[in-house]
Amino acid sequence: MQAVIIIPETEWRQHLARLDKLEQAEAARQAPPPPPDEVLSTAQASVYIGLSVDALLRARRAGRLQGVRLNEKDWGFRRSVLDKYPRRYHRAAQAA
Repeated sequence: MQAVIIIPETEWRQHLARLDKLEQAEAARQAPPPPPDEVLSTAQASVYIGLSVDALLRARRAGRLQGVRLNEKDWGFRRSVLDKYPRRYHRAAQAA
């Protein structure tokens, strides 16, 4: 013989909502981590973003771009940072 527990419908819906929330949290926890962000060298980044190497390094020195030190002479730039740069600092073309 099985035991039966009768609960109000509102309480039942609350339990179902909590169960869904727990299942989503567990699925998110078990999801694979996102791939690491690719770091481009200064030359590769300048080609990718469409700036000269000098302009790219000036933007890094001015703090508009965050760079990653690769060695004593060269800087690297994360692709995600470069993707955000033109949208944030892009000047609209003026109509003639």
